[in-house]
Amino acid sequence: MKVLLLKDPKDKDSGPDPYVKELGLYGFEATLIPVLSFEFISLESLFEKLSHPECYGGLVFTSPRALEAIKICLKEKSKNEGEEPNSSALLFPCGALKREVLPTALREKGIPLESLTVYQTTQHPDLRESLSSYFSQQGIPASVVFFSPSGVKFCLQHIQKLSGDFLAHIKFAAIGPTTAEALEAAGVPVPCTAESPTPQDLAAGLQKVLQAQNCRVSE
Repeated sequence: MKVLLLKDPKDKDSGPDPYVKELGLYGFEATLIPVLSFEFISLESLFEKLSHPECYGGLVFTSPRALEAIKICLKEKSKNEGEEPNSSALLFPCGALKREVLPTALREKGIPLESLTVYQTTQHPDLRESLSSYFSQQGIPASVVFFSPSGVKFCLQHIQKLSGDFLAHIKFAAIGPTTAEALEAAGVPVPCTAESPTPQDLAAGLQKVLQAQNCRVSE
């Protein structure tokens, strides 16, 4: 059975994508289509803040892109090194589409948090063409897996249009509860949400859902 994964492929130098590999062990034919494109912004401001570590009690990371922004800045030698932090404020490099769950939770605990948007998320330039090509060449997949709310925003309507009358045949899956919430808010049922965002849990979840579907069809 075919599974469409709406995510960026793993770095080529690190071998096969783990999701494609794991799903293959279960007999699924998985295809990746990159959904997102990222643009770094405000790196000068980030570098300036990193140059004054005494102003912060720590750093908070919730995304790989924020880490990449830090790495870019740290390629430059910091203006001040070895200063001890004397503030409880936390620096939070984040994306333009960040949710307010973390800032709200920290604020309620009286922990100051300084957010700085260091990247913005846009639709991958080849997304629509890639989706159209997939559906025209490979047909309707057994499942489509979303990996972020942004993926839902950029892909769902196009997939619905490409699927046409066969939309109900697709089992939609989410890598986690936040993505599942975005799908459900768009009126899409989500029979499979990975217990944790790992290739193993996603593959196991899809097997249960699609196996159950096959059993009903064969009855």
